[in-house]
Amino acid sequence: MISRRQFSQVLAAAGLATPLVTATSTATATAATAPAWGPIKQVRAGLLNIGYAELGPADGPVTILLHGWPYDIHSYVDVAPALAAKGHRVLVPYLRGYGSTRFLHAHTMRNGQQSAIAADVIAFMDALKIRKATIAGFDWGARTACITAALWPERVKALVSVSGYLIVNLKANQEPLSPQAELGWWYQYYFATERGVKGYTQNAYEFNKLIWKIASPKWDFDEKTYGQSATAWNNPDHVAIVIHNYRWRLQLAKGEHRYDALERKLQAKPVISVPTITIASDFDGPNADGAGYRKQFSGPYEHRILKDIGHNVPQEAPEAFARAVLDVGR
Repeated sequence: MISRRQFSQVLAAAGLATPLVTATSTATATAATAPAWGPIKQVRAGLLNIGYAELGPADGPVTILLHGWPYDIHSYVDVAPALAAKGHRVLVPYLRGYGSTRFLHAHTMRNGQQSAIAADVIAFMDALKIRKATIAGFDWGARTACITAALWPERVKALVSVSGYLIVNLKANQEPLSPQAELGWWYQYYFATERGVKGYTQNAYEFNKLIWKIASPKWDFDEKTYGQSATAWNNPDHVAIVIHNYRWRLQLAKGEHRYDALERKLQAKPVISVPTITIASDFDGPNADGAGYRKQFSGPYEHRILKDIGHNVPQEAPEAFARAVLDVGR
């Protein structure tokens, strides 16, 4: 999810290489397929065989939409067709540990650190021979989009990031917050324990539904909508990726040396120079004005605030999210 401060505010408000592309035939992927985008495709990219949805003309400007935790590609079930209708080639990949995305080798570390997920995006673009794309996301997806824009600006045409600049600074993340703010980060501490691993393994369906409700208290999603995304967490690596992600943030788990150089750059709080629109919602609480991260963007920039919208902005406010992608691309 997002930051400790932001989550606690919502809690209080709620009262509590050469591409190989194929169409997948697995039962999980079929169950997760939305009629709007047809069969899920697969492409070998870096360490992964990535599952992704694709809409729009093959020669259109490329937009990559990135989901977060505990969500999946269905966060873009309305946004993706809207962008495709405007002539965009829209790609919506499952992150590592979600849906039909799989590691190519059993011995590869199930690593959820921020730079590893961003490197997956570059590998995905390379595999599909995409030189440059607009990248948009929320939650883990926004963080990944920010990292991609910061480290590989030559590959990013423009950026849309919900909740702004989300690159994790490990040193800053070690500083304690107020008790109320720490309460909002309860699941991170839960995941730091072996009891948390067992609990999430056994109860991911109900656990993630609780997160949806807390993070988006005004979103009246139905069981069908939730169940469509929930199939993505049947991925055999899902629990391992989620647990490692949050433990790594607290420096309770190590990353991989292959990403050390990228992490050193990220710990320096790199400024993002590509054209950017940041979006804030009720989830951001007093941080919704974006003032706290404005200095991290040096290129053409706009900040938009959505009222009565929770954390899953693309699914709760698809028109506003799609409009941001279209506008930033201009």
